[in-house]
Amino acid sequence: MEQSRILEGYIKRIHGRIITLILLTAVLLTLIGVAATLGSYPISVIEVYATIFAGPGTGTEAATIVWDYRLPRILMGILTGAALGVAGAVMQGILRNPLASPFTLGIASAASFGASLAIILGAGVVAGGYLIAANAFLFTLIAAALVYGLAQVRGITPETMIMAGIAIMYLFSSLTSFLQYIGTSEDVHAVVFWMFGSLGRSTWETVTIAAVIFLFTFPLIIFFARSINALAAGDETATSLGVAVEHVRLIGMGGASLLTAGVICFTGTIGFIGLVAPHITRMMIGGDNRFLIPGTALMGAVILLGADSIGRTIMAPMILPVGIMTAFLGVPFFLYLFLRRRRDYW
Repeated sequence: MEQSRILEGYIKRIHGRIITLILLTAVLLTLIGVAATLGSYPISVIEVYATIFAGPGTGTEAATIVWDYRLPRILMGILTGAALGVAGAVMQGILRNPLASPFTLGIASAASFGASLAIILGAGVVAGGYLIAANAFLFTLIAAALVYGLAQVRGITPETMIMAGIAIMYLFSSLTSFLQYIGTSEDVHAVVFWMFGSLGRSTWETVTIAAVIFLFTFPLIIFFARSINALAAGDETATSLGVAVEHVRLIGMGGASLLTAGVICFTGTIGFIGLVAPHITRMMIGGDNRFLIPGTALMGAVILLGADSIGRTIMAPMILPVGIMTAFLGVPFFLYLFLRRRRDYW
């Protein structure tokens, strides 16, 4: 009798989590239609969906506006929010730290340095229009490798990885500040604008690249979701359950870094999504990473697309960078978490 009640409660929780994921998907689909109506060309939500379902080849003015200008921005916002949310959830899971994210571990600082290097000195690994993006992508992965390498010296533990991440963050922040000091005012302005974070540079080509990276990395992370769950009980317990702890941390850190690099190299640094989205999702559906990770992907996409939509309307026709809007939305939420007495969401 007791076992049947436990099983019934477990099934009920699973159903509740699935329903939450479905509702988040519905919210995201609705938000896509609303976001596509924003701009100088007037179009209704119904017309947006009709245009999307009709495809890009209809030749109408509405199709050109939606498919060539608005959908790339919207899809990049979805991919960026999902990638940063998943990266934050994975890092918090493998490090057992609610403040872990791609930005608190120095990965975003490395991307900013790579972009600054391209903008101010014109130095990079490729030539042409992708110089800034390639530099940001490369230095993001370099920072992740440095964090892992420094932590390995003292043993791969959550504490050593966090300390290594903080050191890397300050290293690349100081290097970026040095480049800004020696750069011209125009170059420094370009660096600062890049660091604000914006979806305005989105194209179908950048969306495709980001989507390929996300679709390659996301299933790999989901495959290790059970192992990340085991890490929550501690390294010794996870090892006794057959989890290769260091291997899982390496895969998790690499996957989170790749997701982050794949989007912020095109958008610039966008903060708080990797911190806020996992916490909100965890409060809604719990800490089971089998549901938390896809839920955080949806939540991150909803938050970022919603923040970009607000940024496009609050001071229209001026468009506020989405990185500024996520900070405005993220700070009150963290004050709310700070003032809460209950901690059962973590």
